[in-house]
Amino acid sequence: MKVELLAPAGSYEALEAAFRAGADAVYLGGQKFGARAYAENLDQEQMIQAIEKTHLYGKKLYLTVNTLLKNREMERELYDYLAPYYEAGLDAVIVQDLGVLRFIKRNFPNLHLHASTQMTVTGPEGAKLLKEAGASRVVTARELSLAEIRKIYEETHMEIESFVHGALCYCYSGQCLMSSFLGGRSGNRGRCAQPCRLPYQVYREGKKLNDERSAYPLSPKDMCTVRILPEILEAGVHSLKIEGRMKKPEYTAGVVEIYRKYLDRYLAGDKNPVVSGEDYQTLLDIYNRDGFHESYYAQRNGRSMMALRNEKKSLSGEDKRTVRNEKLFEQIRKKYLEGKKQEKIKGTLSLFPDCPAILEVEYGSIQISVQGATVQEAKSRPLDEERVRRQMMKTGETEFVFEKLEIFLGESVFLPMQQLNELRRQGLELLKETILKPYKRKLSFRKEEEKAGHEEQKSLQGLAASVLNLSQLGAVLAVPEIDRIYADCGMFPKDSFYDAVMETVEKARQEKKELYLMLPHMVRNRELEGRKQVFSRLAENGLSGFLVRNLESYGILKEMHLEHRTILDFNVYTMNEESRSFWVEEGILWDTVPLELNSRELAFRENGCSEMLIYGYLPLMISVQCVQKNLDRCNHKNAVLTLKDRYQKEFSVVCNCEFCYNTIYNSLPYSLLGEREKLEKLGIRAYRLSFTLENEKETGRIAREFVEVYGKRQEPKEEISLLGLREVILAEEWNKRGKSF
Repeated sequence: MKVELLAPAGSYEALEAAFRAGADAVYLGGQKFGARAYAENLDQEQMIQAIEKTHLYGKKLYLTVNTLLKNREMERELYDYLAPYYEAGLDAVIVQDLGVLRFIKRNFPNLHLHASTQMTVTGPEGAKLLKEAGASRVVTARELSLAEIRKIYEETHMEIESFVHGALCYCYSGQCLMSSFLGGRSGNRGRCAQPCRLPYQVYREGKKLNDERSAYPLSPKDMCTVRILPEILEAGVHSLKIEGRMKKPEYTAGVVEIYRKYLDRYLAGDKNPVVSGEDYQTLLDIYNRDGFHESYYAQRNGRSMMALRNEKKSLSGEDKRTVRNEKLFEQIRKKYLEGKKQEKIKGTLSLFPDCPAILEVEYGSIQISVQGATVQEAKSRPLDEERVRRQMMKTGETEFVFEKLEIFLGESVFLPMQQLNELRRQGLELLKETILKPYKRKLSFRKEEEKAGHEEQKSLQGLAASVLNLSQLGAVLAVPEIDRIYADCGMFPKDSFYDAVMETVEKARQEKKELYLMLPHMVRNRELEGRKQVFSRLAENGLSGFLVRNLESYGILKEMHLEHRTILDFNVYTMNEESRSFWVEEGILWDTVPLELNSRELAFRENGCSEMLIYGYLPLMISVQCVQKNLDRCNHKNAVLTLKDRYQKEFSVVCNCEFCYNTIYNSLPYSLLGEREKLEKLGIRAYRLSFTLENEKETGRIAREFVEVYGKRQEPKEEISLLGLREVILAEEWNKRGKSF
């Protein structure tokens, strides 16, 4: 297996530096649809130049199209944006949105599709789904262990790309709404404001768990895996990915150089190359966030992985931000950024009287020949080899430099220097064209948009509620107007899971309600063990279906032939009609309206077979890290902690010990109690209440309030809930957010 060292290129200068330092490929963003909207992204002319330059070097270039796209962007912009890059020979696109994947596969054949880490692929079933959809490579979730990555590779034989160096998100990629709802800048739209890098006070039952030594509970250290490269490669990883499109070219070159060194040693036969202390220190000096760790490859979570201290100042007041080693950066600049990378070529020049001048150029296996003007017999001063060589070696700003040039001169020959220059120019241009020709493509025509058969979807109606515990379940069972209940999978004991679920199914049936199992936010090796084995029996015996929040859950259900019992939650994004069409073809029951669409955008969306969340504390982050464990200890008991930010806003953190992840909820509940008429105009067919932190009494009261408005079509009361919290107004809030997304 050929191993690829993949480097970030936040600028054209970084691209050049990456290749000079030894990268096999780069990934970068253009002016649109990239997850680093604030990087020095290339414009169209620069991008085409970058694609050509990459191929002249014999390397590869991948374009990030790894944000969620809205309908107008899919319809009006995506094709025209990609077309010139496709024709120029773009090697692959990195995508998050399944609609984008579907669109590109249909309109741009032969373009490789890489499933972004933003898709949060955590297991083989999710990867298989993407492979069937047309992805040739999967970028694994950064939280996976080497054993989990190995399993994906062994069961799919897809190309595996995994991060080996750089910054980490606190949450599972693609499962973060914190920046959207707190700062109006969507991480899923490439504009993350990084609220995880801010200080928070943490409380448990009124007791503060952290101090100034641990003021940053959501900020991971940077990863550095150069010491465990052999283990990563042996797990089946094909592409070693370095993070850092927002960082300087010196960072890119310096990191690539060291990883290149130890990768080459491994490939040369040294299966356990020892990383020198000097090289490791160089990586630290280039950039680090309170030191390094080896990511999740060796541990699931833990305090040692976190940059808990103030990142700017130590206790003594000393500036703790990485003090850049200017001497090191100057060395990197001189080595990799100054001058110009030129490919070495071999040439033969023949100049004989009364014959055309002939230049033959060789580059690897490519050979070209050009003819110039007729060589004259010298009347006075004939050309000599030294003069000819000096002139022909002036390749200047071209991509090539003569490593070897053989010159054959007849006796007493003459050719004007201008003609020699023209011969060299023609030869190098033809060589460039010959190298690039295999990469070029032609688009024939744009295929017509395919529309989903929404009329064939199962009709929805009424009001639904999701619950996390038995007390909430009891409260919603007592509300006749609630038609469907989504019961969290974790509320049923593993050792009697089937019987407990069936008991609840029977209770729901008696109350004339449908019951669906709500599967975990994240699914990995152990999350569904002891439960998924009985999913088919449950479906056969009365369970209505499953609410899924990730690709892995869906992939598991699909392998059981239960996809027709599947409902997508809001974080399995259906931002555009292409993504909806994908899922319709998969056979799902219905989807849930994504929370990052505003009211204007929903007006142009097909909502007739979509459910919409109208109440609940929204999950801002889903993280494998555990705030309780990192600040205190792991006591293997579920807990609810409180995060307090700089403005004294409080956010609940639910520690789910069984599934081993944390959920951070917004400080205020999302409520559309007063927006029934607006939603009816949008054609929403079903509504859902999401209960998370509420007790039994609160759950019942809130459910009845929404029944009065949405079921009985009454005007909402002034006092809208027991919680005493303000309502989030659809028109105002969505329109405000829509300007930023």
